[in-house]
Amino acid sequence: MLNALTLVTGVAALLLAAWCGWAAYRDQPTKDWHFIGMAVVSLLALVQLAIGVVQLARGEKPEQGTTIFVAYLLGAFACVPAAGLMSLAERSRWGSVTVAAGGVVLAVLEVRLYDIWGG
Repeated sequence: MLNALTLVTGVAALLLAAWCGWAAYRDQPTKDWHFIGMAVVSLLALVQLAIGVVQLARGEKPEQGTTIFVAYLLGAFACVPAAGLMSLAERSRWGSVTVAAGGVVLAVLEVRLYDIWGG
């Protein structure tokens, strides 16, 4: 895996979490700007998914197993879009809280992906 991409994705996820957490603190739902931030973070996770699949196809192996690595890659890719969809259903401050939680979950998944790959 690319350690720099893992770090950038994790930091971007934490920044998104802080931004949406601030909106929740101010009693605001997610707004269009938040969805742009979610799209950026999701794009980073998509790039990471693609790179992970390419590395596996080239024969590189994660230290802790391919199956768990692919499962974490898919989970990392899906968590922010899933939180964004849930925030559309809850148009209150709790929608912002949901996206903030999704950002924190993604950051934790990035740390775990780093460990699984052998970092």
